[in-house]
Amino acid sequence: MNYKYYKISSIFVKMRIIFFLFYFFISICLTTTVSRAQSNGIFKTKKATVSFHSEAPKELITATSRNLKGLVDFNKGTFIFKIKMNTFEGFNNELQREHFNENYIESNLYPEATFTGKIIETIDINKPQIIKVRSKGKFSLHGLSKEYTITVTLKIETQKIDISSEFFISLQDFNIKIPKVVYNKLASKISVSLNAQLEAL
Repeated sequence: MNYKYYKISSIFVKMRIIFFLFYFFISICLTTTVSRAQSNGIFKTKKATVSFHSEAPKELITATSRNLKGLVDFNKGTFIFKIKMNTFEGFNNELQREHFNENYIESNLYPEATFTGKIIETIDINKPQIIKVRSKGKFSLHGLSKEYTITVTLKIETQKIDISSEFFISLQDFNIKIPKVVYNKLASKISVSLNAQLEAL
């Protein structure tokens, strides 16, 4: 009887050892995968929201898009973001949205806005932190390009980086003309806010 009990106990001990080794192996594999992704330094947008706000004497206009797509290589310090201009929703009415796409932005001719360039500061993405950096590059809108330097706040966590920024765009920089009839209803400088979550590739 004691012999059988000892034999069963030995089997259970061996099974526990095998299970422990298996769990340890899986943990090592997962950790290695995570480390490789983090050290790769390339992140893409998982979800993002871009809003613009026009504050003129006679009217306030706000619109939002969740169409922002982007890729950031933190090892090289490079980035590219783009957004389809006809994906903005909100406005004060549907007619206002039509005017935005047809008369001002001309989305049929210039469907996207892009921002490409380099991050000025060096970033340690393996260190959880909240930092502000400057992104400098070519901002393209309405068929024209202008060099912009935009300050961005980064919240760095394991395998996830949240970014946020607020900046202004001058309509004159991109030859977007304001008709006299709506001169007091559309601001010459548009406030833009961006919030996005990046995930490692």
